[in-house]
Amino acid sequence: MKKAVYSFIYHRILGWQTNVTVPNLPKCVICAAPHTTNFDLFLGKLFYGSLGRKASFMMKKEWFFFPLGIFFRAIGGIPVDRSKKTSLVEQMATRFISSQEFHLAITPEGTRKANPEWKKGFYYIALKANVPIVLIGIDYEKKIITATKYIIPSGNIKEDMREIKMYFKDFKGKYPENFVLGDFE
Repeated sequence: MKKAVYSFIYHRILGWQTNVTVPNLPKCVICAAPHTTNFDLFLGKLFYGSLGRKASFMMKKEWFFFPLGIFFRAIGGIPVDRSKKTSLVEQMATRFISSQEFHLAITPEGTRKANPEWKKGFYYIALKANVPIVLIGIDYEKKIITATKYIIPSGNIKEDMREIKMYFKDFKGKYPENFVLGDFE
């Protein structure tokens, strides 16, 4: 039932399409980009739900106030306290290891503004948990979300990040000026 509702809203009401060739893996880190608006979260949830899949996501704890906190947790939100120097990589890797199924969506830019210095936490989480990274591109210009590639982190972050960034080079965010690939090194 949920899948039908997500699909109806995503395809019929909003008019978006999907291009998905990546299998439904039991565990994965989802690297989703470009992230240029808060609407990306809801669009992404509709997209993933229309596939019959469920993903969690990390979000700064400041968004988890009442009553929004109840809503965000219900749709898979995991609050993150960015003021503390706790190891999110360790925490998320442990969650992967202890789960039979777990999909964790992360936006590598870490912000909705142009950021050439992509965060690498998603990569280190996948590497530590020994799970693939599914690349999901959002294209507002074409109204399509694409998931046609996943990578297994090799430990060579320079080469893997280059491959990841190359995947996203042709996607247009809602505000294209807010998406920058930065260096490929």
